Amino acid sequence: MEPQAANEWGGLRAEARKLLETRDYSAGDVASRLAGPGVGIGTAIETRDSLGEAWIPGVEMFPRRVFQQQGRGYFAELTRMTEGPLERIGLCPRQWASALMHRDSAKGFHIHPPHIPAGRDPAGWFREQFAGPDADVSLRHYDKEQWDVMFFLTGICDMILVDEREGMERRVMRFTIAGDSRPGPDNGAVVIPPGVAHALRNVGNEDLIMVYGTSTCFNPAWEGRIESGVEKAPLPADWSRYLAD
Repeated sequence: MEPQAANEWGGLRAEARKLLETRDYSAGDVASRLAGPGVGIGTAIETRDSLGEAWIPGVEMFPRRVFQQQGRGYFAELTRMTEGPLERIGLCPRQWASALMHRDSAKGFHIHPPHIPAGRDPAGWFREQFAGPDADVSLRHYDKEQWDVMFFLTGICDMILVDEREGMERRVMRFTIAGDSRPGPDNGAVVIPPGVAHALRNVGNEDLIMVYGTSTCFNPAWEGRIESGVEKAPLPADWSRYLAD
């Protein structure tokens, strides 16, 4: 008989052992976690300079501080247009909106079309705007394409970004953002360029409330969807059969 020390699962039936798998609890480096199971936005911001090719060009993240007010609640700024990341990249939203996602719900993937000037090759155009730290942000046509900047007031958001721009490497970033109702290192905001698909899930135990600014006003023609079946909540099968009669 095989010693128990050599086979910890020797007490199981052979059929069960064939189906058995164990979870890998090793943390892994931040870059691989960012592209896989995800990290907190605080970790992504803190390690930004070391993430290199793992980062999607044009994506911006910045921390937010929530001030506790004993016995009353809390206070938190969203952003200032005259300083910080939005001022640095020249992004001043033209429209602000709010959205609520109930517990266990999800949205996306959403994607907005990037503006390509007439006669320009998309890959070359993107390289001029996003290649390296010396990229020229003044080339960006914020008035002709939709950029999003998102803030979360309650709940916990699990966000996934996928770069789908022509000529750009397809990169994936996944991170969680805590709403102001959960003060801590993962209170933050994210800027999403057009051409980057984004999906959101409410993984907290309360409604997820977000406020977001867009560089242009709402345009239904720019609201693309990729694998967004999760948004189409089906009726119970018996209800559907009854309605079809």
